[in-house]
Amino acid sequence: MRDVPLFSRRRFLASAAAVGVVGMAPPLTFPAGRSAVAAEPEPTVLRAATRTIEVNGKPARVFGLLQPDGTSGLVLPAGRFRVRLENRIDAPTLVHWHGLKPPYGQDGVPDLPQPALAVGGSYDYDFPLETPGTHWMHAHTLQEQQLLAAPLIITEAGEDKADEQPVVVLFHDFSFKSPEELLAGLTGAPGAGAMAGHGGMSGMMGHAMPGMGGGMAMDINDIEYDAYLANDRTLDDPEVFRVEPGGVVRLRLINGATATAFWINLGELAGDVIAVDGNPVAPVAGQIFPLAMGQRIDIRIRLPQGQGAWTILALREGATERTGFILATRNGAFGRVAPAAEDPAPPLDLALEAGLRAARPLAERVVDHRDAVVLGGGMAGYVWTLDGRIWGAHRPLPVRAGERVEVTIRNMSMMGHPMHLHGHHFQVVAIDGQRLMGAVRDTVWLPPMREVTIAFDADNAGRWPFHCHHLYHMATGMMTVIEYET
Repeated sequence: MRDVPLFSRRRFLASAAAVGVVGMAPPLTFPAGRSAVAAEPEPTVLRAATRTIEVNGKPARVFGLLQPDGTSGLVLPAGRFRVRLENRIDAPTLVHWHGLKPPYGQDGVPDLPQPALAVGGSYDYDFPLETPGTHWMHAHTLQEQQLLAAPLIITEAGEDKADEQPVVVLFHDFSFKSPEELLAGLTGAPGAGAMAGHGGMSGMMGHAMPGMGGGMAMDINDIEYDAYLANDRTLDDPEVFRVEPGGVVRLRLINGATATAFWINLGELAGDVIAVDGNPVAPVAGQIFPLAMGQRIDIRIRLPQGQGAWTILALREGATERTGFILATRNGAFGRVAPAAEDPAPPLDLALEAGLRAARPLAERVVDHRDAVVLGGGMAGYVWTLDGRIWGAHRPLPVRAGERVEVTIRNMSMMGHPMHLHGHHFQVVAIDGQRLMGAVRDTVWLPPMREVTIAFDADNAGRWPFHCHHLYHMATGMMTVIEYET
């Protein structure tokens, strides 16, 4: 088990300040008669790189997003996003800043409109950074399956007044197979061979839907992975975060999995959800919380007094597999945690979503434009659609700058879909037709045969992807764009 030393609030914020001045340029000199202008710092360097981790006792060659010192991910203060992305892998790539609201052209989706970054190339991103919170960054291609992803934490002014210890964890699903082989197994491409858990639908976890008399079944997991990771580690060798007795911990949890939704289980502890997708919510107490692909959740926990150790688990929905990490005081004792539970976890639902209330809701105003999208598709043929169309034959959702827009999303498929909108944050304003002032998010979960309405302000012109954050659903069609009319 890798032991992580005490990571105090002050050290966390100091690291954010340090990142902001990494690579500071040498002082400039000016000719006589010219006034000096303060030199701006060089961009923070982030490298798409190849690395080796150990999974199930075997080496695995994967990608990563690393700072020059090898640190994974970024911690930046709110203000301005100045980052130089360097491509050090052996293929073109690009990185999407998931949760940020960059101007169109700096979002990191290949050909929307920026081309992929060539091998050995670099690109400087520079835009206002006004979205503090728990975010992340990842490839918007199959490279995401190869762990080309990392946390992206944006701190805000006044955060140093909260005496709490941050614990940042990125969850992922892992396969020793290439993502191309996984996709070929799903689509039944010739020569792909039967993929474990896919032939004859044996890998589907079937559950009768309420009210359907057992006549239809829900498909939950379409890939049987080799492992499920928390910060690149399985429960056979989990990360151990050293914490202070009686201290306050802020879990910043990110579901970076490509095709796996989790239930977060605090075990013996209880906590308050204080933010989702980087946006604050009125605190909601509990011990078990859903976390779909692409979503983030911040949970504040006050630890018991005295020495101890506590396992935080991420349970794969509809299955017994799990991953996680450990919080332990300096002398807290802990033992091995089995990587599988006795009983499968249930499918994700909307119970928490219905109870969330935004701490900073959208301003009340008249809705200028309404639209609707129907999610469809299925395991037969493995094609996933929006309004019966796949990407390339998609229907763009038109908006005009300045409008308040509402989009109702209906899931008519038998699988859950995490729907993600780029370039904007939206508020959940209705579930199954029942109005509410829900959470502000960028990714919302749609269970089968359910309906969610989201609202957002059209304040960031461009052509913004709107898609399922299940990588293989997106790759086989479930994507369109929000398109500003000129």
